[in-house]
Amino acid sequence: MLILGLESSCDDTGAAVIRAHPGAPVGEILASVVRGQDALHAAYGGVVPEIAARAHAERLDGVTETALAKAGVGLGQLGAVAVASGPGLIGGVLAGVMFAKGLALARGLPFWGVNHLAGHALTPRLVAPVAFPYLVLLVSGGHCQFLIVEGPDQFVRLGGTIDDAPGEAFDKIAKLLGLGQPGGPRVEAEARAGDPARFDLPRPLLDREGCDLSFSGLKTAVRRARDRLAAERGGITRTERADLCAGFQAAVAETLAEKTRRACRAFRARHETPTPTLAVAGGVAANGAIREALAAVADAEGFAWFAPPPVLCTDNGAIVAWAAAEAMAVRGPDALSLAARPRWPLDMEAAPMLGSGRKGAKA
Repeated sequence: MLILGLESSCDDTGAAVIRAHPGAPVGEILASVVRGQDALHAAYGGVVPEIAARAHAERLDGVTETALAKAGVGLGQLGAVAVASGPGLIGGVLAGVMFAKGLALARGLPFWGVNHLAGHALTPRLVAPVAFPYLVLLVSGGHCQFLIVEGPDQFVRLGGTIDDAPGEAFDKIAKLLGLGQPGGPRVEAEARAGDPARFDLPRPLLDREGCDLSFSGLKTAVRRARDRLAAERGGITRTERADLCAGFQAAVAETLAEKTRRACRAFRARHETPTPTLAVAGGVAANGAIREALAAVADAEGFAWFAPPPVLCTDNGAIVAWAAAEAMAVRGPDALSLAARPRWPLDMEAAPMLGSGRKGAKA
């Protein structure tokens, strides 16, 4: 089956065509096109939801046409249309959902609305024969959680962030130090020339049992260190900035590594898999220092280690199409009445970590 996948949950407009055999691991990506919005949001130091939504509405048809052309596929050859229908910035999610519905209705195609986070969590099976169950650290700009993936729609959350996600913290540190956006790659590049041991930065929640994470206090510690230097010298040098970036990145990597070690042991308490897989997914999974730290944990704990190619870690249509292919093994397509969802936890039975309201749990 050829599946068109559409992504518009934050600031990347993506469309991809994959070939998949529903229920079987490993798919084939025929084309994946992503248009970012860094230039549109650069002046604001972060993503502006209204600007993002408008850009998605303007770009979805173009990226879809390009993806189909690169794949050498016509609309008549598609077997299904899939779209990230949440969670995310509601304007962008709504733009993608309505575009996908119109396409499905016009061409008489089955319509699949999938959880954007499921796309990330299932990414390992798109490119490698990873068997259920496996452990994944989903770490991105808006989310951070440890999940046991037991099936296409079965997720058990072991823990996650109680405040800022790591990607959000990277973006805020980049803004704090005048590095611009996107923050993650800028901080990582700056950290290569820095001394990670120069500043005494905290490793949050390591004194608390479990797999929950917090990065708000770490972000505050970096700001205070910067302010102290600025007060003493009237500013900070390039070397000091690099040292702050290196120290911050090391603190994040070490914290994630320790919490991942705990998650590995919690996984083994639940499943007696001889050599289970530890995978990482999401935009922050492209960070080299974090990958290296997590790979070391996997080796020490007796887990097979898997990290998708960096291009599949960030938001894209291929992981959305694959999540739909996985879902086909357990359920039918969605009705065109499906609503876009700004909030949509993967583990619906877990207690909300970031609060809850009329629209449901945030994470």
